[in-house]
Amino acid sequence: MLLRVLLAALGLLFLACAGGARAQTEDCQAGAEVWASQAGSNAVSLHTLEWAPFDRAEWGWETYLPLVQKELETVCGAGTSFFAQRLAAFQNARGLPGTGVFDQATFQVLRGLWQERRSFVMARVGGACPEPPPIADLAYLVEAEEHADRLTRLLRRDVLDAYRRMAAAARAEVKVIADDPELLQIFSGFRDPEADAARCAQQGNCDGLRRAVCSPHRTGTAVDLYVGRLNGYGVDSTAPESRLEMTRGQTYRWLAANARRFGFVPYVYEPWHWEYVGG
Repeated sequence: MLLRVLLAALGLLFLACAGGARAQTEDCQAGAEVWASQAGSNAVSLHTLEWAPFDRAEWGWETYLPLVQKELETVCGAGTSFFAQRLAAFQNARGLPGTGVFDQATFQVLRGLWQERRSFVMARVGGACPEPPPIADLAYLVEAEEHADRLTRLLRRDVLDAYRRMAAAARAEVKVIADDPELLQIFSGFRDPEADAARCAQQGNCDGLRRAVCSPHRTGTAVDLYVGRLNGYGVDSTAPESRLEMTRGQTYRWLAANARRFGFVPYVYEPWHWEYVGG
């Protein structure tokens, strides 16, 4: 606990300035006379909050910060007064106490919003399992778009076009991505439902029949993107420390801020998983 508190304190100055060039156009300390205490609480809880947002123990909420910043329309860090002010406005608008302090109730509202934007999730809520697209509607990725040595991958044609526009924009806007062709490569796209079910049965590594029988990858609109990884962990490791490392990278942060421009929305628990909803 002491180490986490020290890390939070050391990170406070950084968080107050986080956000790059755009942050320079925002006064991240605006309202400090009102929101300084809440900003301090957020800076500490960012690393020390003990919770289980997905039924698994985690420390802190930094993993989700890029998506929270996008929702609040600010790049100011969690330890700033302006972030607390924007958070309070969001809380008030959603019928929550406008404390300006991040808490589990606020996260559940945010999580609900992010889930509602996934067409696949809303279909499942309605009791439907989307049918796979006709084979004629699928297109092959080229070798440079595929990550690692796996089976040839497919996506729905319009999704592949949107992905290519998004990847090109990311490489044009972020030098780190431009310099590393591995970043934003796809390691899973369309998955045939029967093959997916057989793999789950054989390997026993899927979340029960629900995932095996009805995965968003069956739609040809879900993509698993390489956004970096923590040494010693896989590209899709769900360990808290692994997901945190991914969301700290410039690739994920760019996606959190920009993917919606190209029709993609996130699955908050998996930094690599994005789904095309168009529009």
